[in-house]
Amino acid sequence: MEEPVPVTAEPVLSFWDQHRYMLLIGISIGIAIFLVVVSMALYESSGAAQLDLSRPGYSSVTSQAVKNDGDFQNYPTSGALDKASLDQFKSLYDKQASQAKAVDAFSGDPLSPEVLELSTPANQ
Repeated sequence: MEEPVPVTAEPVLSFWDQHRYMLLIGISIGIAIFLVVVSMALYESSGAAQLDLSRPGYSSVTSQAVKNDGDFQNYPTSGALDKASLDQFKSLYDKQASQAKAVDAFSGDPLSPEVLELSTPANQ
């Protein structure tokens, strides 16, 4: 005769054990929504929303914004890689690096509009 196979009882899982992955996904989505709400509140309260001219409501005034690049010259993204082009890049880099180093990062307000040259008149 055959011996009876012992029946092992499956462990009884609680509701939370059975649905732990859905709980994890729900908590992750909840945290993401909370962080988005906090970031949007900071965006509105800091005044950055009023400066963002790419928003659809500001498309009429975007053309009036002054783009003051000064005498900044971009380095070409393509071309020959020779000594002359490397010298040109080094001179452009050194010029921008010297302007960046001229700002005293340990002064009272290194991010003031005057230091960042945000408040310079457009007619200079």
